Amino acid sequence: MIHFDIAKLTNDLSELEAKTSNPDFWSDSSKSGKVLQEIKIIKNKKDKYEKLESELNNLIDMNELLLTDNDEAMADDLVSSTNFLSKELDALEVTTLLSDKYDVNNAIVTIHPGAGGTESQDWAEMLYRMYTRWANSNGYIVQELDYLDGDEAGLKSVTFLISGDYAYGYMKCEKGVHRLVRISPFDAGGRRHTSFASVEVLPEITEDIEIDINPDDLRVDTYRASGAGGQHINKTSSAVRITHIPTNIVVACQTERSQIQNRETAMKMLKSKLLALKEQEQKDKIDDLKGEQKDIAWGSQIRSYVFCPYTLVKDHRTNYEVGNVQNVMDGDLNEFMISYLKWLIK
Repeated sequence: MIHFDIAKLTNDLSELEAKTSNPDFWSDSSKSGKVLQEIKIIKNKKDKYEKLESELNNLIDMNELLLTDNDEAMADDLVSSTNFLSKELDALEVTTLLSDKYDVNNAIVTIHPGAGGTESQDWAEMLYRMYTRWANSNGYIVQELDYLDGDEAGLKSVTFLISGDYAYGYMKCEKGVHRLVRISPFDAGGRRHTSFASVEVLPEITEDIEIDINPDDLRVDTYRASGAGGQHINKTSSAVRITHIPTNIVVACQTERSQIQNRETAMKMLKSKLLALKEQEQKDKIDDLKGEQKDIAWGSQIRSYVFCPYTLVKDHRTNYEVGNVQNVMDGDLNEFMISYLKWLIK
């Protein structure tokens, strides 16, 4: 069982702060930045714990006063304050669930439609919008890295970076196949369709993690972005595609301003995939990195989104479900993520 170890947090904070007084601390900006980020995260956790502990003691004192003085206004205040504290404690509990090695990192997310042409490509676009709205409403920054337009609507693939504390910790809950059931807007007969799309989530690898890559194992191609036009088009041939020949992993980036920047971003994506592969060496296929999903088809979905004949979004791992599909599509995913994080430690 995971618990909130305040003594360990205090000790870790002291050790990290001691590092900042080392004369050589600022000589390596990437390492010093990492330490400062860890200090910030631990301080936030510690400050939150101490604030809630103080509020809890105040409520205990208020309760003892009510035992001797039946003050109705104070009783109402105690009830409302207790409810508020309960919600704050639930939020603190979530931070204890985000304790895996890379949970604090940024997240690299890739969405691919399943079989079904325009219908599944549109579903992939809907998922991209859903995650963008979730990220924006929770204070994260979304950066599109690679985008391939669909044939008539939607997208054939998209890779994007979600930046912010614990972005990967939350987004890892979304790995897998997502199933949509709706009346297709692309079907003149108004028939109900089932579509699938896969979501792959990897942590962005920070500079302090060493991943050895032999330059001779890489094939680097540059190209001009293609598509129907608009914001996803790069007018110059600065897009970069990197193939890691031994594993056949392919990454691409086309949205940075220069070929050099696209290459740097693509290399970060490659390192993230190679690290995930290294940590699952017992697996013999790169598909195993994509979490629970296997084929992007029936029977492998982690979550279903039903628009017709009723409205329901259900996670098949945790059995958590809600009836308001539109709220979910507008980015209301936190309860699904929290339910999954709790389910992981059962």
